[in-house]
Amino acid sequence: MVITGIVPIVAATFTPEGALDEDSFQSLVQHLLGTGASALTLFGLATEFYKLSDADRARMQTLLLTETSRTPSVAGIISITDHSWEVAVNHARAAESQGADALMLLPPYFLGPSEEAILEHLKRVIGSVQIPVIVQYAPAQTGVRIAPEVFLRMREALPNADFVKVETQPPGRYVSQLMERSGGRLQTLVGYAGVQMPDVLARGATGIQPGCSFTEIYVELWRRWQHDRAAFQALHEQLLPYISYWMQGVELIVKAEKVILQRRGIIASDYCRSPAYSLDMRELAQIEQFLAEFGAYVGRP
Repeated sequence: MVITGIVPIVAATFTPEGALDEDSFQSLVQHLLGTGASALTLFGLATEFYKLSDADRARMQTLLLTETSRTPSVAGIISITDHSWEVAVNHARAAESQGADALMLLPPYFLGPSEEAILEHLKRVIGSVQIPVIVQYAPAQTGVRIAPEVFLRMREALPNADFVKVETQPPGRYVSQLMERSGGRLQTLVGYAGVQMPDVLARGATGIQPGCSFTEIYVELWRRWQHDRAAFQALHEQLLPYISYWMQGVELIVKAEKVILQRRGIIASDYCRSPAYSLDMRELAQIEQFLAEFGAYVGRP
């Protein structure tokens, strides 16, 4: 399976009281299926996976995979975030049996596991399924750094360990190291809202995994990268001040994206479960400016 292009992380949707809003979630997924995204990923950091109950996760997974199964052109990817491989294996197999096209796997990070322990986790979980797996490497968020050699050893041992989502700062050199040292067998995607999109695409990254509130802009960026580099650069420079500000914190961009989704009429509430970031008046005005500036792509609020 080749995963390329724009692969947004689907947001979790809640009522103003903090309960899972299934109607808004289904509306969001159906909207994203029509944006030109190549795949949808559930339970990334932008899904607030760390605030979800087991029941929330099970229901959201069922809803997403039901919708993606009806749209063969868009893959459904489920992120496995359990700290223990004994638990993660069960969730990985369940997602595969439920129809996930691929998995994303967050390596263990609590209490600073060794690189050997991390590699063992990767081998156990990835080896338990047949579908492709993207390993998420996010040292700023997890506090754990992993040398490229760990991923290279993983790729040698596991034929379906096809991708690493690189979220180092900056990511470009790490992307180059993985691709060059694996002979191109280990592909890379990059998150971090696409802030470094020009550099990582030039280095051979196969796709971008941003949030989901303005997927249409990322899809247009991807199209321009393929056909008109000058136009790509102009659009990215127009977007950069916004995503650079929002990516100063995970909770900040999660809240900003939910406000955008709510203002676009895609979800009913911008509620984030606690602890959450509270936007001030200047930040809310910035979102209104963004919606006005990019109305050609995201419509008018």
